[in-house]
Amino acid sequence: MRVIEIKNLHKVYDGAGVPVHAVNGIDLSFEQGEFAAIVGPSGSGKTTLLNMVGGLDQPTEGEIIVDGTDIGHLKSREMINFRLNNIGFVFQAYNLIPVLTAKENVEFIMHLQGRSKHDRNQRTKELLAAVGLDDRMNSRPNKLSGGQQQRVAVARALASKPKFVLADEPTANLDTKSTENLLDIMEKLNKDENITFIFSTHDARVVAKARRVITIEDGKVVSDKIK
Repeated sequence: MRVIEIKNLHKVYDGAGVPVHAVNGIDLSFEQGEFAAIVGPSGSGKTTLLNMVGGLDQPTEGEIIVDGTDIGHLKSREMINFRLNNIGFVFQAYNLIPVLTAKENVEFIMHLQGRSKHDRNQRTKELLAAVGLDDRMNSRPNKLSGGQQQRVAVARALASKPKFVLADEPTANLDTKSTENLLDIMEKLNKDENITFIFSTHDARVVAKARRVITIEDGKVVSDKIK
């Protein structure tokens, strides 16, 4: 089943009066359950592409269709609600709420969704166990290592049962062992829950794990390979 369809996507910025084509006519689609990496040099447009697919930035031209909805034309409030119920995010900087415990960080999105306390509690326990942190539920971020914080972020991204998860350089701040653990966990969750993962990355270890590698240069797709 196709979860994302991107058609003739463009993003043009004003660079001191000169138009900068960060994304320049991209056509892509992603199926349910993919484990894909978007790669390319700095400035190639991969993070801009990910931000538009995640509804964090609007395209200048083109379509991004998720479950029949062209998200590029949603109003601000509509986009917030759509992201809440359809898209999970894992960022390079973890972005956990420092005053909340690991459990509370994972529950937060489900609370915004209006899920019952019982559902929130059950889903949170399942996810923190899946990422190997069931014994750290009541720890705040400052009591967790970088790798542990990123695992909480993965659990949080999956809490809402999204259609797909976008991971922007999720291993950039992690050491080798933490990276390996995180990738193994995400790969297992991808297979067990059939959730689509799309990475933007420079990390060769992420690329090695990915089952599809899309290379972007100068805002265009130059290679799209399935392993």
